[in-house]
Amino acid sequence: MTDFTKRLLVGRALRSTELHGQLLPKRIALPVFASDALSSVAYAPQEILVILSIAGVAAYHFSPWVALAVVVIMLTVVASYRQNVHAYPSGGGDYEVATKNLGPNAGLTVASALLVDYVLTVAVSVANGVDYVGATIPFVGENKPGVAITIVVVLTMMNLRGIRESGIAFAIPTYTFMAAVIFMIGWGLIRMFVLGQDLHAPTEGFDVVPEQVDLAGFALVFLVLRAFASGCAALTGVEAISNGVPAFRKPKSKNAATTLLLMGLVAVTMFSGIIFLGLKAGVTVADPAHVASGLLGPDGEPVGADYYQEPIISQVASAVFGPGTVLFVVISAVTALILFLAANTAFNGFPVLGSILAQDRYLPRQLHTRGDRLAFSNGIVILATAACLLIWAFDADVSRLLNLYIVGVFVSFTLSQIGMVRHWTRLLRTETDGKLRLHMMRSRVINGFGGVMTGVVLVVVLVTKFTHGAYIVCIAMPVLFLMMKAIRHHYDAVAAELAAPEGDLDTSMLPARNHAIVLVSKVHKPTLRALAYARATRPSTLEAVSVGVDQEESARLREEWDRRGIPVPLKILDSPYREITRPILDYVRSLRRRSPRDVVTVYIPEYVVGRWWEHLLHNQSALRLKGRLLFKPGVMVTSVPWQLESADRLTGRPEPSAPGQVRRPYGRDDTQLKA
Repeated sequence: MTDFTKRLLVGRALRSTELHGQLLPKRIALPVFASDALSSVAYAPQEILVILSIAGVAAYHFSPWVALAVVVIMLTVVASYRQNVHAYPSGGGDYEVATKNLGPNAGLTVASALLVDYVLTVAVSVANGVDYVGATIPFVGENKPGVAITIVVVLTMMNLRGIRESGIAFAIPTYTFMAAVIFMIGWGLIRMFVLGQDLHAPTEGFDVVPEQVDLAGFALVFLVLRAFASGCAALTGVEAISNGVPAFRKPKSKNAATTLLLMGLVAVTMFSGIIFLGLKAGVTVADPAHVASGLLGPDGEPVGADYYQEPIISQVASAVFGPGTVLFVVISAVTALILFLAANTAFNGFPVLGSILAQDRYLPRQLHTRGDRLAFSNGIVILATAACLLIWAFDADVSRLLNLYIVGVFVSFTLSQIGMVRHWTRLLRTETDGKLRLHMMRSRVINGFGGVMTGVVLVVVLVTKFTHGAYIVCIAMPVLFLMMKAIRHHYDAVAAELAAPEGDLDTSMLPARNHAIVLVSKVHKPTLRALAYARATRPSTLEAVSVGVDQEESARLREEWDRRGIPVPLKILDSPYREITRPILDYVRSLRRRSPRDVVTVYIPEYVVGRWWEHLLHNQSALRLKGRLLFKPGVMVTSVPWQLESADRLTGRPEPSAPGQVRRPYGRDDTQLKA
């Protein structure tokens, strides 16, 4: 039943040799890796206006310059990362660049920043999409955390089916969103400059009560910088392509660089077009926490608590196509959908980065294992779990989540570009070909400019957002950094301890004798099988051990043991406090003290059941005992299973036996045991 459910939800398992069939062409890679960066145009332009509205609508005249600065940063980062994917096509992205050029600590800093940012990408994108849907469906608006978590679960299942299937599923809505927004921008420009028509947003003529009045000097500069920092949310997701180069078809680097360029051009066009048309149409937005009292209608009165502030894309679509038209509905619908799918960028970036970190022994090895569908399933599940916890903790509030956003991504941007400058500098020391040197020098200038720009943005983001929630990320990153260092230390210590010496086999590792103990609770088929198997291993000594928690039961066990004539001595340990585990541990410890070079092998008979609820009824004592014995040096633990009928039915290989007959997989039965 479990296998059937897994196949139904995830799909049939793929062979390792089918991995090449999961690689992506550019037309599928663009929606898979660029949906986050493209979807940011749904909220980045609005965030600029929201922050500037603190000083009133009059401050909107700064927005074109803020938007221009964001566009310059975006083009710079895209150009810089095109150098990255050519230089480091293995998929390590910023982590690999920083590690190889700046050292392991810089690499781990980048990794911790990216892991945190990927989780935030899922939380922010899904929560923002829920906001769009909640505007038209009251149930969604009233149950935002639950709906958002449900959507994350659905996205998780889609990604567990494999990167290619998830890419195909996400391609159509992503391309629809791109086409719809670009058509909206194009038609809006035609109406304005060809047909000579004016655009009118639903909030044209509205005003905002300034939270801060008469801002000037440093205060005004700080506000503009804060708006710029919020607008830089448009850059999130750019690094995902450099982390996902191995998922591209060959030539991987060329295809990744082309996809990166296409993504940058489309994102810049959409971002610039939306904020330009929004300003021309008179879009007015306010901080969501102050909409009811701070946003004033055309009559000069507050809009009230029942007012719903339409997102900037919806307002621009209303101005271009008219409110309630088919195209207006299409724009709103695909925008909400793309925000949900934007999380897919993180679902592809986080598992790949986790796999690389696991390979370098900074994360558990399980993250390097591919699942049935050749996706890094463990990484996908961890990402989804962390995002769901974040959504639940912040009540799916986009405004609060955005304050945590983009800190990590600009940490990785900055360190990556500094690392690339060192990379080109190192190569220039040995390169003699003039053409190649010119190319390297050009690349170094691009990466150097990118490092300076992203470093400035990082400082701005930290200064303007720290007290608004960015401090949480500044705490989470060092914690994750230290955790990865501790994991690496553990793996290194284990590897050093387990390293086998060179040369002949070390005879000191061979035990002098093997003392075998078979644990007995009563005389039944599993006990007889364990005794037969223990005798077959021919240990130096063999005895059966039982714990006497009840004198009458112990006496009955001794009587039956002697009556059957079982040729293995039975030892009953006294347990005045009715414990089972401690007397056995004490007895094993006493054997080890008498002969430190000997080993003690403990055989534990166990039932194998087929139904999940039956596991709760059997073998709990055996599990506890095994867990304790595994920490004892010189002690080997062997489980001897006895399959019950429910387990036989589950495997489809029934082994019927007549009443009283013992199955004989080891060639022995009760009569042979007596021999």
